[in-house]
Amino acid sequence: MQHQIVSREQWLAAREQLLTEEKDLTRLRDKVNARRRAMPWVNVEKSYVFDGPNGRETLADLFAGRSQLVVRHFMFGPGWEAGCVGCSFLADHLDGALVHLEHHDVTVVVVSRAPFAEIEAFRQRMGWRFKWVSSHGSDFNYDYHVSFTPEEIASGQAQYNYRLTDRIGEEMPGTSVFYKDADGTIVHTYSAYARGNEAMLGTYSILDITPKGRNETGPNHNLTDWVRLHDRYDDVDTGSCCAAD
Repeated sequence: MQHQIVSREQWLAAREQLLTEEKDLTRLRDKVNARRRAMPWVNVEKSYVFDGPNGRETLADLFAGRSQLVVRHFMFGPGWEAGCVGCSFLADHLDGALVHLEHHDVTVVVVSRAPFAEIEAFRQRMGWRFKWVSSHGSDFNYDYHVSFTPEEIASGQAQYNYRLTDRIGEEMPGTSVFYKDADGTIVHTYSAYARGNEAMLGTYSILDITPKGRNETGPNHNLTDWVRLHDRYDDVDTGSCCAAD
């Protein structure tokens, strides 16, 4: 992209015009956030059990004494050598926020369908501190439309991101939010998939203010063109969201 070189006064006029649009976007985001909080809720009727560092735990246990639970659906299926690169990119942003969220009545837990031993080995390799549990043998991933049966994949269509799509694999990414009241009733309040999770990627927010922006100019025109597991940036590989290293 070619840019004009202008006087400071001309630059300031352009910046002030852009600021007006930025403020409009901020106000729209506030409005959408309010609508999200005002959405109706649905009771979680099914009992889910997970395997993690504390052994077998229910969904209620995962709240860890808080009333709000954010579950990150991480693409890591049974037998995979490593977790999804894109999910790992997002996971890199979680640890720094944990202390603040936990002191603001929010627990964050990562959930994958791989057995816990496989999850824990990869978590330790990546140096993450967040709690990561396995839903292996549970309907949890399927009920929240982030894992898909061989039959669904063979049919070429499944429900993902609130529509039928043929762009699915064995595992897909997402985030789900739950609330537990004083009586122990658990409700599902929100789920987001695909680019609906970009707000959690602080790296993108920084890239978006740089001259080159996200600069995703590879064949996929998204993060799969450049993001690597953070311990693999010196490796020569093509990279992909779900590739094992």
